[in-house]
Amino acid sequence: MKKLIIIPAYNESESIYHTVMDIKEKAPDFDYIIVNDCSKDNTKQILREHRFPYLDLPINQGIGGAVQSGYLYALENGYDLAVQVDGDGQHDPSFLGEMVKAMEREGADLVIGSRFLEKEGFQSSFSRRLGIRYFTFLIKLCTGKRITDPTSGLRMAGKEAMAFFAKEYPRDYPEPESIVDVLSRKMKVVELPVLMRERGGGVSSIRIGNSIYYMFKVSVAIFIARIARKGGKANV
Repeated sequence: MKKLIIIPAYNESESIYHTVMDIKEKAPDFDYIIVNDCSKDNTKQILREHRFPYLDLPINQGIGGAVQSGYLYALENGYDLAVQVDGDGQHDPSFLGEMVKAMEREGADLVIGSRFLEKEGFQSSFSRRLGIRYFTFLIKLCTGKRITDPTSGLRMAGKEAMAFFAKEYPRDYPEPESIVDVLSRKMKVVELPVLMRERGGGVSSIRIGNSIYYMFKVSVAIFIARIARKGGKANV
């Protein structure tokens, strides 16, 4: 089985080296590709110095565009599964083997690493947990499926989900919206308990100033996609 780790990186010079070393130590049977999303710091210089494999995007695509570029790379190079591991050091690659086993055991198309199933490790701030609970409710309302950690970036996609994401993937704040997309297409999504860590460096794309926009934008996108999906079924 060919397995790829997609590492989206935007201004991750403080943590990208340690993230890669962590992967090499804890998940040596995975290949990896770093997607440098037009970083303004010296991330690219670090990638070159250490000869890490990377894609260099010509313009900034945002997290969704960077991850989708990784899925395109995985699809074109014959990988059987692809998993996102963020470049900020939050995701522990020691859980990737268990995620592969869960995917095979459950026949899942998407496996999400959840920090809330066992509520251990870094749990994020109180305000973010409120937002996460809101998206859990929204996804349950739209699909009937309860996802405890809908904003988790630690997600492993099998061939069908990977091919879909390579063609269609939300540009910014993609996690909750893409879960609804996958569930709406009758693909199977499961969660696995994981431990997450605080960021090793850099700045999160979701800050207090844009959190309201984030929730509004994702909510509207989910409802529009859901309505369009139902309309398409009605017209068949």
